[in-house]
Amino acid sequence: MRVLVHDFSGHPFQAQLSRELARRGHDVTHSTCNAYVSGKGRLESAEGESITFETVGDGIVFDKSRFVQRLLLELRLGFELVRHVRRVRPDVALMSNVQIPTLVVFAAAMLVLRQPWVLWHQDVYSVAVRSFAGAKLSRSFRAVAVGFEVAERWTSRRAREIVVIAESFVPVHAGWGTADKVTVIANWAPLDEIVPCPRKNDWAVENELDDVDTILYSGTLGLKHDPALLVQLTAAVRERGREVRLVVVNEGPAVPVLRAEAAKLDVPLTLLPFQPYDRLPEVLASGDVLVVLLDQQAGAFSVPSKTLSYLCAGRPVVGLMPEENAASGLVRRAGGHVGRPDAASLPAAAAWVDQLLAEPGRRDDVGAEARDLAEQEFSLASCADRFESVLLRSAR
Repeated sequence: MRVLVHDFSGHPFQAQLSRELARRGHDVTHSTCNAYVSGKGRLESAEGESITFETVGDGIVFDKSRFVQRLLLELRLGFELVRHVRRVRPDVALMSNVQIPTLVVFAAAMLVLRQPWVLWHQDVYSVAVRSFAGAKLSRSFRAVAVGFEVAERWTSRRAREIVVIAESFVPVHAGWGTADKVTVIANWAPLDEIVPCPRKNDWAVENELDDVDTILYSGTLGLKHDPALLVQLTAAVRERGREVRLVVVNEGPAVPVLRAEAAKLDVPLTLLPFQPYDRLPEVLASGDVLVVLLDQQAGAFSVPSKTLSYLCAGRPVVGLMPEENAASGLVRRAGGHVGRPDAASLPAAAAWVDQLLAEPGRRDDVGAEARDLAEQEFSLASCADRFESVLLRSAR
């Protein structure tokens, strides 16, 4: 079977799935979009691998602050994705993290071409946009939110099959009339690529973080996050008499927000750009505590993939996120701390971090629990079996 896996974001576990499908004898092309700036997975084929890696939309740069320009670029990207599919000529295509305008163009073209495709539904964008439109955006953007919901429902109906990442997505698809073709497959992270490393490692030494307690965040910071909470949490820990530094590995609009908040609260801050994927285990090991952020409005429809990477790295995790989110349950099971993403939850989170930093042995035990849970939950073979079945049904 010839398979095209397109993951707009370039995350690690989607690439791992493509590698496993190729290992099983399928002809796999894995493509990503370079216009999206984030930490990427291992997106080059190694010696002996039969998989092909490609990019779509080279030269396109999104400016998230300019809505109309971004919308036009996402529509343009849809046409480029269609050309990509026509060149690869897959038996079936799997689409992950594709923006709604791009997906509308793609789905319309696949309908005309009679090309089967599967939607890997990572986030219910219309629910998130509608929530933020009501809470943060102008009245005109509320109309945009309605348009997004219509578009997302329409594209879901065009997909041959749908893979969702949590049971919470199923009622949404029931309302859209697409629940009959939904399969639930939870996300995972690559256990063999993101492994526990010593706290004092080469990356920590290079960035002068080997001899200081650190609260670390690594990943995207966008609409579904409040970056100021990272600084405020660190400040709350420091108010308890603990010398601790905030480390954020990120690029984008959150950077000036972090700088301003750190200056206001007098919090030591290390800001670094996204690091090479092969150094991610060292990066995560350099955090005594790792933080996940997710706005309350995101609810149950967004599972932060960084949570899964944190567990693989074997580090204690603080989740400032909705309690109903699937990742919150994982953090608790790993011995971590979960609180609402607001200022009221910070004293309890700071007390937990302070206590953990005061007891290195307990910190290491919680980290070991996190890795144990990852090894229990993240079975690539099982996930690949289920994806293979979905893709084969769709190709027929």
